[in-house]
Amino acid sequence: MPRIAEAVTDLRIVPANEATWADLAAILGTRGEGSRCQCQRYKLARGEAFANFPVAERAARLREQTECENPGSDTTSGLVAYDDGEPVGWCAVEPRPHYDGLVRVARVPWTGREEDRTDAGIWAVTCVFTRAGHRRRGISHALVRAAVEHARARGARAVEGYPTRTAGTIEQDLHVGTIAAFAAAGFVAIGEPSPRRVVMRIDF
Repeated sequence: MPRIAEAVTDLRIVPANEATWADLAAILGTRGEGSRCQCQRYKLARGEAFANFPVAERAARLREQTECENPGSDTTSGLVAYDDGEPVGWCAVEPRPHYDGLVRVARVPWTGREEDRTDAGIWAVTCVFTRAGHRRRGISHALVRAAVEHARARGARAVEGYPTRTAGTIEQDLHVGTIAAFAAAGFVAIGEPSPRRVVMRIDF
């Protein structure tokens, strides 16, 4: 078993518009799934193909969506975590309709779910990403908890997450958050549309 580092106990988590773009870019890094995706996979509109957008374009879109370095903005697309001033984590959380690729495409199957997919009162956590070198310290758990409070304060009636069952070694699976992190924040499973995918939700 890999050693679990000492847990972080004093994180500062802020809306991304209160963070710098350099800090968020440092979290996502220059290699791996985070740097390639730039949190755009679920944001693509109808007719847009992920492969058609180079990383620079994905990053430009993320910067615009987060409103980084614009603390006066009343909108943003996520949260940034700091440990003793160092940027260490990112969480994407917005009203569910903002994720066109999530609502429109069957990435999370909707079989048996009758509610309006475009209901802006339902928020979604689509990415929980910890910077390399800071993982296995509870940062993702703290981010999911903060996402709940962030959404609730902005009028959400519920928040959903879409973790996958994984052995914990595949970065492209872990970016959606873990079942344990959502459960610890009070989410409960409301569906298992595939052997690996779990839909979790907390209602206010």
